[in-house]
Amino acid sequence: MYSSFQYRGGPGAGAAAGAAGSSPVEEGPPPPPGTATPAGSAPGAAGAGASPGLGTGTGVASGVGGEGLPFRRGIRLLDSGSVENVLQVGFHLSGTVTEPATASEPAVTYKVAISFDRCKITSVTCGCGNKDIFYCAHVVALSLYRIRKPDQVKLRLPISETLFQMNRDQLQKFIQYLITAHHTEVLPTAQKLADEILSSNSEINQVNGAPDPTAGASIDDENCWHLDEEQVKEQVKLFLSQGGYYGSGKQLNSMFSKVREMLRMRDSNGARMLTLITEQFMADPRLTLWRQQGTSMTDKCRQLWDELGALWVCIILNPHCKLEEKSCWLQQLQKWNDLDICPLEDGNYGHELPNITNALSQSASHSPDSLSRPRRTVFTRAIEGRELHWQDSHLQRIISSDIYAAPACQRENERLLFNSHGQPLWLEHVPTACARVDALRSHGYPKEALRLTVAIINTLRLQQQRQLEIYKHQKKELLQRGTTTITNLEGWVGHPLDPIGCLFLTLTEACRLNDDSYMEMSGTGVSLRQARTAHSSLLPAKLCDSSESYLSLALEVALMGMGQQRVMPEGLYAQDKVCRNEEQLLSQLQELQLDEELVQTLRKQCILLLEGGPFSGLGEVIHRESVPMHTFAKYLFSALLPHDPDLSYKLALRAMRLPVLENSSSAGDTSHPHHMVSVVPSRYPRWFTLGHLESQQCELASTMLTAAKGDTLRLRTILEAIQKHIHSSSLIFKLAQDAFKIATPTDSSTDSTLLNVALELGLQVMRMTLSTLNWRRREMVRWLVTCATEVGVRALVSILQSWYTLFTPTEATSIVAATAVSHTTILRLSLDYPQREELASCARTLALQCAMKDPQSCALSALTLCEKDHIAFEAAYQIAIDAAAGGMTHSQLFTIARYMELRGYPLRAFKLASLAMSHLNLAYNQDTHPAINDVLWACALSHSLGKNELAALIPLVVKSVHCATVLSDILRRCTVTAPGLAGIPGRRSSGKLMSTDKAPLRQLLDATINAYINTTHSRLTHISPRHYGEFIEFLSKARETFLLPQDGHLQFAQFIDNLKQIYKGKKKLMLLVRERFG
Repeated sequence: MYSSFQYRGGPGAGAAAGAAGSSPVEEGPPPPPGTATPAGSAPGAAGAGASPGLGTGTGVASGVGGEGLPFRRGIRLLDSGSVENVLQVGFHLSGTVTEPATASEPAVTYKVAISFDRCKITSVTCGCGNKDIFYCAHVVALSLYRIRKPDQVKLRLPISETLFQMNRDQLQKFIQYLITAHHTEVLPTAQKLADEILSSNSEINQVNGAPDPTAGASIDDENCWHLDEEQVKEQVKLFLSQGGYYGSGKQLNSMFSKVREMLRMRDSNGARMLTLITEQFMADPRLTLWRQQGTSMTDKCRQLWDELGALWVCIILNPHCKLEEKSCWLQQLQKWNDLDICPLEDGNYGHELPNITNALSQSASHSPDSLSRPRRTVFTRAIEGRELHWQDSHLQRIISSDIYAAPACQRENERLLFNSHGQPLWLEHVPTACARVDALRSHGYPKEALRLTVAIINTLRLQQQRQLEIYKHQKKELLQRGTTTITNLEGWVGHPLDPIGCLFLTLTEACRLNDDSYMEMSGTGVSLRQARTAHSSLLPAKLCDSSESYLSLALEVALMGMGQQRVMPEGLYAQDKVCRNEEQLLSQLQELQLDEELVQTLRKQCILLLEGGPFSGLGEVIHRESVPMHTFAKYLFSALLPHDPDLSYKLALRAMRLPVLENSSSAGDTSHPHHMVSVVPSRYPRWFTLGHLESQQCELASTMLTAAKGDTLRLRTILEAIQKHIHSSSLIFKLAQDAFKIATPTDSSTDSTLLNVALELGLQVMRMTLSTLNWRRREMVRWLVTCATEVGVRALVSILQSWYTLFTPTEATSIVAATAVSHTTILRLSLDYPQREELASCARTLALQCAMKDPQSCALSALTLCEKDHIAFEAAYQIAIDAAAGGMTHSQLFTIARYMELRGYPLRAFKLASLAMSHLNLAYNQDTHPAINDVLWACALSHSLGKNELAALIPLVVKSVHCATVLSDILRRCTVTAPGLAGIPGRRSSGKLMSTDKAPLRQLLDATINAYINTTHSRLTHISPRHYGEFIEFLSKARETFLLPQDGHLQFAQFIDNLKQIYKGKKKLMLLVRERFG
């Protein structure tokens, strides 16, 4: 494979190469006008440009390589003196390179041989057996030895010249010594050749002369760098098979960068290597699988395909490409394009876009056919490039001269070619024009690319001015409607050709380096921060404003592109690409350190964007499905804020909108400008990235809130914008939390203005989520109470008084009111007695209102909140009693009853427990029911109150509880102690135990015996042998209850006899019954 070795060869290098017969011939047709033609030079000298396989260049710049690259290792081998026995015979270089010994391996010496032709390495051989797309470190070391130490290389003429100088005896001696030295290797070949030479009819005797591997090729022969095609294929296939894992995506991007580097160095292998890569991409078995399953390829894979398509556009637009080469590439592209598995340009969606040669800015109207292509693959744009050429005289003058300007006397057809300052314009479909720029850059014509870039930007400026004039005539009508159907179908940000990124990179590269090094190193990854002071002057002052620089133009075109009003494309990948491309551009803009000139450019462009109407994404009226400007506006706001706060806030507030979520109707508009497309939405848009866009909207609002801290007027305006445009309760809650954190720093005083905004946002969240399900609702309620507490007692009183618009009754009583009157809150606010009473009064009022509205959930909380006020407490109790006959469950009533007993109201507790018991129904087999503990507690309570209360409760128990074991437990507990031990004032306990033969326990005893009888029959209906033992134990418990009355043993014996008679068929079971009970 190929890479660059940067070297300034001295006179010795050129002389040495000249002695070997190097011919300074430049390959390919002449470059466009105005481009210097590099001279040829020695093998590996500066004129060689990029040596594709040495492993430097892009790999290092992009961070893929490093110290482990073959180039770096080759340098270390050279510096350590590992290269020896270097000999150059004609165009063949040989030598040995020794790998030094390590702790685990001995030193190894490899034989290396290199052939070269007109400054290009054409073949390499190394004993290490390297299998990689890069040259091995040993080839690098030998090549650099020849470049750096030309005086130490033994030079010999091509071997054919040496042989020509020998007589017959010398030739025979030479051949015999050669065979003797290598007889085991060459003897069979030598004998074969001897036989053919001695045969007069052999093929070898029909040709004049003989081959010489050291003589080099003819000047008319093609010469190109050595490219191991099999290795390229294997590497690409390997990386694709890894499916994006193990850094394969990074490796493939590195290969694409290598292709660009080769193109920039005018290496003919660039297109050859891209063809090999594309063949492997098209052979990827996942393409067929994805098509069969109807699934989309991964994002990483899609990005690789995008880069592949963009590279082919560059190659087709090569300004010095031969027609036959271009035709060959187009045939291959068409072949790939026609395959069913060929990936579409924007994923699985056939979004119809103008093709690469449709210059929208030059046509006043379009038929549907001219705007649509039914199937656009990743190669479609490259194929469309067949219609593009570089022969236009105006274009040639633009790219070839810095001083090209409008003639003094312009003809009619020339007036559209220049602006009012006489600067040339290039009126072409913007992405197509930018593709030309990329092609010039990619093929090593950076200055030409720069000139065309300036012409394109001047055209965009003129277009922007004309759009402004059009909008002024339509402004009144559009503002009245409040919406527009005007938008761009083809946005520049997220476009497959990345037009804005191309222009920006072209301009910023010119600022990084001086002209000479820029010519050689265009495309390196030097940071803008490293070159922030290098404001390269634009063109001569007479052609443009002398204050402009390439950097200011780069900023301007980035702002134009990102501020363009454009419709959101269809499909997840296309929409995600818009977001990703915008973020990439913004990350590059953030590297710029804004000086006075850039600030003026920023301010001017922001004003134009605000005034741009439907042509700007920040205009007053935009299309319903227009791409939002939140991320872009966040950058503009932060950049402008220190210099022009009013403009920055105006711009950010304008950008807060998200029309696709807002109600608006789109009326037809037939008066739209010529370069736009009218879109009447006939579908509900599927915005797959809507969640991301909403989060960016939230980030913009948060940025403004932070900046406006302490400014009441601005905060109020921002709050109104948030309430109007943000439709997600979760995001508004996040904003509220952010504002609260900023307003209450731990190391300084609280900012009341921002704190009030946080509270307002919190209240809005409460209203938005009151009637909807939200899993964070409890968290939101608790946070709001915390925020209101931080604001002060008036805020707490306010939310307590207006609870019904903010909270559910349960939230209002259990969280809001309970927290408001808690001891922690009182201490936090340092409340005096009147304030505490006011807060408590509001809480009690809230509690009673909630209890009336939802007694099932709020009665207990209401009682708790009203404990300290007798009247309120009585009212809450009455609400609970009234609700008991309605919808309250036994569980809720038992809970309130227990609370009343705990508060010292046993009689009220008994009343509520009786009501709860009437709501209960415990079946015979529910011996683990959760209400059993409540039943036992209620019986214990009535027993402790006295015989009368117990007598009142037992009928309810008998009616509600049918589980024998529960009834027997109640019966046992009632007979253990005497009733009436609760010590109720005015009552005395007799101290006597109650008899089961008398009321009220007799009724309970009978019910228990009947429950055992019924349960026994129920269990015997479906009993299995494995439950026999358990059943016998159940009968044993039943016997204990049967034996409580005086005639109990007779009753139990009769019961057993009945069982034996009825279930005599269950012989084994009855045998067990007889053994236990007789």
